[in-house]
Amino acid sequence: MKSLRAELRWAVEAAQGKKAAGVTVLNLAGLGAFTDAFLLCTGFSSRQVQAIAEEIEQELSRHGCEPRHREGYNAGEWVLLDYGFFVVHVFAERARLYYDLERLWRSAPRISLPDFDSAGAAGA
Repeated sequence: MKSLRAELRWAVEAAQGKKAAGVTVLNLAGLGAFTDAFLLCTGFSSRQVQAIAEEIEQELSRHGCEPRHREGYNAGEWVLLDYGFFVVHVFAERARLYYDLERLWRSAPRISLPDFDSAGAAGA
């Protein structure tokens, strides 16, 4: 199995490749959460939300990682890809503001994306 850091990096790069906005990684390790990290990002149309989710799923699949669960794709407002040890949330702008997972998990450290390559999830 690949490291959490590598799989998160692939997912971040895939989201950025589809022009996702507000790409944020929350480190939930040690917070009693059901997963170690959340990747949050935003698309500005339902089609972009779907395209971001598709790209993340395809990129991780190329590396042998398939989601355990996928939901919300058809609506294109909030797509969730559950990889077990991390969960991807691709939101439409209004849905991200409404659900505000950053506020809900405000105690979770953010993994700085400029430092992502050197620190990774384990170093945050």
